[in-house]
Amino acid sequence: MRTHERVLAHLEEGIAAGRWGLGERLPGERALAEDLGVSRPSVREAIRVLDALGIVRPGVGSGPTAGAVVIDRPAAGLGAAVRLHVATGTLPVRDVVATRVLLESWAVAQAAERVMDHAPGTAAHLEEARRLLGRMEDDDVPAAEFLELDQAFHLEFVRMAGNVLVEAVMTGLRGAIGGYVAVGIERLPSWPRTAARLRAEHRAVLDAVAAGDAPAASLAVKAHIEGFSREAGV
Repeated sequence: MRTHERVLAHLEEGIAAGRWGLGERLPGERALAEDLGVSRPSVREAIRVLDALGIVRPGVGSGPTAGAVVIDRPAAGLGAAVRLHVATGTLPVRDVVATRVLLESWAVAQAAERVMDHAPGTAAHLEEARRLLGRMEDDDVPAAEFLELDQAFHLEFVRMAGNVLVEAVMTGLRGAIGGYVAVGIERLPSWPRTAARLRAEHRAVLDAVAAGDAPAASLAVKAHIEGFSREAGV
């Protein structure tokens, strides 16, 4: 085991044991290096890894406020890992699409069930989804802005489903999804025609969720995602 991996193992064990909770500060570099008998650069490398994973926010300066703070950004690490694996070709786009279908089909069905149960926050999520769809329905909206609105629209239902891990995974996949959709848009014979169809499909998903119809919402989002992938050849 390399030296910085020993530091990582020590910090992981401490966080898991509750020694350092959310919002609490880890010991500074010098203290960790002395306690573990390692060099400060090894500690620094371990902190950088945890920062990239969204586990800590590095401290700045020196003294009692210099230690990294434990935070919770699970999507940060997931997003970075997914983007890199897609870029290297080890994570095929078709697998990203299949994972998206699997998770979003569940998410919209769960969101619809929460509507039927009058779960807290559902009205606000639906209102935001309607707002985003309203902006997408502007015929003059550029394709790049449409893509950003589209991603936000889909993530709104994921958040509405209420599963923090699924939300983190989908947020992490956002970059990979945006990448293949942007490439797909360039391959389309007519973006305006496709955009009009996507708006109608978005409306169908929103209406099904708002009506509390879980099966219809799930089928609608599955057809929506797979239909674009086929048309765009991704």
